[in-house]
Amino acid sequence: MTTSSTTQGRTASTAGHARAIGTGGALDAYRLLRTVFTVAPILFGIDKFAEVLTDHWEKYLAPWVNDLIPGDAHQAMLIIGVIEIVAGLLVAFAPKWGAVVVALWLAGIIVNLLILGDYYDVALRDFGLLVGALALARLAASPVAK
Repeated sequence: MTTSSTTQGRTASTAGHARAIGTGGALDAYRLLRTVFTVAPILFGIDKFAEVLTDHWEKYLAPWVNDLIPGDAHQAMLIIGVIEIVAGLLVAFAPKWGAVVVALWLAGIIVNLLILGDYYDVALRDFGLLVGALALARLAASPVAK
């Protein structure tokens, strides 16, 4: 086998892989990410009212954030819950823009947690979610989502 035929074999293999990702894999990833970034913010938003996942959402709120929002920390969490529900609905109906809103929201949560200083593990997890939201925004803007 010559160098030319080896290169052609790799090119054909790479092209076949790209076609497989473009037709099914990217669409599957888009659907998965869109579903998760619709459902998760809505559920977390609802839980700010129901307090099933935790009964003290306020512990995740840095004091400086609480000082910016009128009312107490509990009322702030209720406002945050509404914002999360709206963000999830935005992903459902306008995923290209909703994903960006969720990514920005997660960036704010990360900053809040880093300043709070007690939840670095949660901040790292939320960074992973932020990257996933950006991937969704990219996929939603591509022909895959059309």
